[in-house]
Amino acid sequence: QSGHGTVTIGAVEKYISDTAWEEGWVKPVAPTAERPESVGIIGGGPGCLAAADMLRRAGIEVTVYDRYDRAGGLLMYGIPGFKLEKDVVQRRNDLLAEGGVTFELNCDVDSAKFAEIHAKHDAVIIATGVPKSRDLTMPGSGLPGIEKAIDFLTASNRKSFGDEVPEFDDGRLNARGKKVVVIGGGDTAMDCVRTSIRQGATSVKCLYRRDRANMPGSQRETQNAEEEGVIFEWLSAPKGFVGDERVTGVIVQKMRLGQPDATGRQAPEVIEGADYVEEADLVIKALGFEPEDLPTLWDQPELEVTRWGTIKAQFTTGATDLDGVYAVGDIVRGASLVVWAIRDGRDCAGAILERFNAPVAVAAE
Repeated sequence: QSGHGTVTIGAVEKYISDTAWEEGWVKPVAPTAERPESVGIIGGGPGCLAAADMLRRAGIEVTVYDRYDRAGGLLMYGIPGFKLEKDVVQRRNDLLAEGGVTFELNCDVDSAKFAEIHAKHDAVIIATGVPKSRDLTMPGSGLPGIEKAIDFLTASNRKSFGDEVPEFDDGRLNARGKKVVVIGGGDTAMDCVRTSIRQGATSVKCLYRRDRANMPGSQRETQNAEEEGVIFEWLSAPKGFVGDERVTGVIVQKMRLGQPDATGRQAPEVIEGADYVEEADLVIKALGFEPEDLPTLWDQPELEVTRWGTIKAQFTTGATDLDGVYAVGDIVRGASLVVWAIRDGRDCAGAILERFNAPVAVAAE
């Protein structure tokens, strides 16, 4: 044994990348030749940015249509700044813009806008992600003080940019001085509990209906949260909410793990008579995300979806049943990892370039 500790590859890669930016080695895209084709990308997340970079390097005209005022999707507005510095995302956006990528921001794509984009470009990539939050329908679920995770995280990130965020300033989406209860066990729930700690919550608890071993979120994130003071209530699920003018507590029912379900995970079962009320001034629902009903929203019934509402697309190319329309990232996979969205974006860009190059190859033959 050498006696040296483990090599932290991530830290080494970060150092190399940071050094490249600091030294000016990272340059905007400069295609050797411009091409006549254009691609429109709907959504500005990691899948979009990866595809835009690769297409622009090949000389393709690229336009990004995003509903937010900054591109980046969850990289910008979902993941907290203590996990991903926002200047890292913004400098990549700026680099793409300097290289010729056009960003049409604050752009809500409805049926008319989709028809316009489809007609304007030689190919369209759908990279909208799955922005619709899953919800709870139970007694008291409409009380003020019960918020969606994405709203809470977006407000926190916007505040860090220096934006005007009235719902943060008036305390609605601010955990300072509050007893916070987060419902859920994924990485988004971990982002919410750790953000609440940083905002100055008096207490932060996380309710999850299974145990630690069956938690879908990162074990490292869970450990980090515990070290920061978060309390995890395992085998606990919400039954309802109490309060008059606003929420004052969560009715919690205790669970036990029963027989495995269809996925192989042990299904939680209610322990009768073990309910209690967990005090809360702010409840954050981190229950996962679902896709929007894009075929209806865009009046495109030919755009096939799965039974989960995600778009049916070839995993290797992103091609859908609509001619010239592709889909990548979470809108195909369901809520997944950033690295998969990047991979999908690159694979899709490669498939589009092959399609554009095919007529040239035939003509040459």
